[in-house]
Amino acid sequence: MTEPTPLAAIILAAGQGTRMKSDTHKVLHPIAGKPMLGHLIDAVQTLGAERSVIVAGARREQIEAFVEPLGLTVALQAEQLGTAHAVLQAKAALAGFDGNVLILYGDVPLVTRETMARMIDRLEAADTPAIVVLGFRPPDPLAYGRIVAEGDRIVKMVEFKDATPQERAIDLCNSGLMAARAADLWPLLERVGNANAAGEYYLPDIVMLAAEEGKASAVIETDPAEVAGVNSRAELAEVEAGWQRQRRAAAMADGATLLAPDTVWFAADTRIGRDVTIGQNVVFGPGVVIADGVTIHAFSHIEGATVASGAIIGPYARLRPGAEVGANAHVGNFVEIKKAKLGEGAKANHLTYIGDAEIGPGTNIGAGTITCNYDGFGKYLTRIGARAFIGSNSALVAPVTIGDGAIVAAGSVVVRDVAPDALVVARGAQEEKPGWAARFRARHKKS
Repeated sequence: MTEPTPLAAIILAAGQGTRMKSDTHKVLHPIAGKPMLGHLIDAVQTLGAERSVIVAGARREQIEAFVEPLGLTVALQAEQLGTAHAVLQAKAALAGFDGNVLILYGDVPLVTRETMARMIDRLEAADTPAIVVLGFRPPDPLAYGRIVAEGDRIVKMVEFKDATPQERAIDLCNSGLMAARAADLWPLLERVGNANAAGEYYLPDIVMLAAEEGKASAVIETDPAEVAGVNSRAELAEVEAGWQRQRRAAAMADGATLLAPDTVWFAADTRIGRDVTIGQNVVFGPGVVIADGVTIHAFSHIEGATVASGAIIGPYARLRPGAEVGANAHVGNFVEIKKAKLGEGAKANHLTYIGDAEIGPGTNIGAGTITCNYDGFGKYLTRIGARAFIGSNSALVAPVTIGDGAIVAAGSVVVRDVAPDALVVARGAQEEKPGWAARFRARHKKS
């Protein structure tokens, strides 16, 4: 069996991003809770790229902080002299690499692994094109570069600024994404000039330079939505909306019910089981796993949490990072859970905060209960055993343990451990003064 050709990726991220009007690098703005650059990195890694180089310019340090923990390399493009010049800055980082190279753009984040694989497959086809270009046909071609092709063989690549009226009438546009063999790529890049309307070194010129050497190039096409670029906050919102539409459709195709699909927002890594029902205006942050048969009612917010099968969440519930909701447990309206485990069949149905806690199976947490987990300096754990009953409006001052089957009377402030099956009443004695209220009102009427 033939070994697959090694693969590397070059991701261009040296643009200034001035239209974003942000102190954050453009490619680090999130789509579905993940930086745009992260979407591309995930795709190339699942494709098996053994090396990835990000070409950065302004705010390079932000890019480095994001990618270096992933073991990736950042190359510097100190001056923005064009896309061919940008790709050439990755040459040193890929010294000694002999394989296929994908050229991607950090602000074109939704290109899928499958499309990248199609580009490589076409590059390795029997006719061995020198370059494979990813093309698309947008409803309005605007100022995109044009591709003149016969079948899938590229006759000419031209930037909009340099195109004739006849060439501008062509609707096959250049996304900028390419695949090439390293052995072909670097010599072609060295030959690119800047005798054009913008005085820049254009990456598409390598196609025509290859043609001068008798080497043909090919174009494959994809949906315009997949190569949508992000240069402004408005475009970021459009790409986010498109991503969400696709994710909602995938969730429903996989067996989830979305009562009002357009109002549900997923994160890039949200995992949803079968027979899950999701109500209106539910938002998933990163790190959420929802098992089969869960019901999530309207206006709930879930992030960094796992929910086991048969559980019921919301409405108006908030699960924060570290929340683990057991099978058939209930988390009701205006309940917040943070870094806490709610055991199987346990219930917290109303107006409750549970933080840094372990709640046993079958336990009932009454309305208004608070685990007092923070003293201004440290966080402390509250442990509640199985089948316990916590009365309404109780405050459990951590660290504290409440045993299996114990009952905490409503309105108690619990500061010491409670034995299994015990009743704890920790509130001031009730005192009644007959007639006091009537005398109080009478005094105020006279004044």
